[in-house]
Amino acid sequence: MTTLVNQLPLRTPVAAHHGQPVLDVVVPVYNEQACLERSVRRLHGHLRETFPYPFRITIADNASTDDTPRIAARLTAELPEAQWLRLAEKGRGGALHAAWSGSRAPVLAYVDVDLSTELTALLPLVAPLISGHSDIAVGTRLVPGSRVVRGAKREVISRCYNVLLRSTLGVGFSDAQCGFKAVRRDVAERLLPLVKDSQWFFDTELLVIAERAGLRIHEVPVDWVDDPDSRVDVLATALADLRGIARIGRELARGSLPTAGLRRDDPDGAHGGLSGQLLRFGVVGAVSTVGYVSLYAALCATTTPQAANALALLACAVANTAANRRFTFALRGRGGAVGHQAKGLLIFVVGLALTSGCLAVLHRVAPSPGRATEIGVLLAAGLAATLLRFLLFRAWVFPVRRRGRGAAAA
Repeated sequence: MTTLVNQLPLRTPVAAHHGQPVLDVVVPVYNEQACLERSVRRLHGHLRETFPYPFRITIADNASTDDTPRIAARLTAELPEAQWLRLAEKGRGGALHAAWSGSRAPVLAYVDVDLSTELTALLPLVAPLISGHSDIAVGTRLVPGSRVVRGAKREVISRCYNVLLRSTLGVGFSDAQCGFKAVRRDVAERLLPLVKDSQWFFDTELLVIAERAGLRIHEVPVDWVDDPDSRVDVLATALADLRGIARIGRELARGSLPTAGLRRDDPDGAHGGLSGQLLRFGVVGAVSTVGYVSLYAALCATTTPQAANALALLACAVANTAANRRFTFALRGRGGAVGHQAKGLLIFVVGLALTSGCLAVLHRVAPSPGRATEIGVLLAAGLAATLLRFLLFRAWVFPVRRRGRGAAAA
């Protein structure tokens, strides 16, 4: 396999050097004098008690105009693991970009200052990055295992936003905006120069680029309690996010998102490269074709050609999706299997329409064709359906991304 010069190397476990922070947790703040000290002390105490490696807390103050800078300076003086970064411009994304770019810790994370996410999820969040299992880790409020307390309005907005992301950009991660994320520094060094947004869309853009590059994204269900005093302008943020989605969509459509340098030189990757996928897909397809033809010929003895075609295709479609999930796209465990089969059945309907349509045209042109002619036409139509199936499998059913829970379940 040809390796790009600027490709990311194989993931390896993080080496803990005595005295050097393994984890840098950034707390982006803007006019948070009311909760800053309480939250930072709580975060510091939690890390002191539970995190087994040296750590740092970075308060990223993005242009606060209240007493936040004075409180941040005092906390830095009192807590040896804390530091304060003062920025001239407002914007959470810009604050994270600056703090992560300047850090030398091998694992970088951030938490919202209100600590809405329960801190017991912090170690599970960063552990896959330290071990070398994953590239990025995100907290999610939208999967089984998470527990969320928030108003109906925010719940609906959050779910609608993530449904919109999946339907327009085809993403696989479940919760783009949870303020609880981590990334390996070697990945951040490649990702950050590509992220253009400096506000709330920063998280989504970073994840979309990472997923399109095939990096492994690990999701952690979290317990999350909404902050009733949150001052986030929901309408302005939503409009900005919609503009961000449109921009990323245009870049993806033009193929102008430069993700090649982010790919891992990883022979054990989930997809193994396009050539490897095509080879394995071809083997699965050949076996499926033999099974389909055999089943079709057997069923024709007891039913009509159209019914035989439908039944043979359905049986082979279920088996084909399961085989490609396991062998072509290297997905193990039960996570997402039902959804993959559901999408596979939708693709089956497309294939059925194509092959049935060709069969109908054949019978219209030649009312009594021979069995060999029928099978030949179906094989030609099946070849076209197979090509379409592969493209849909790669782009929609098993999109190029690194799974966390599914991989971990293996």
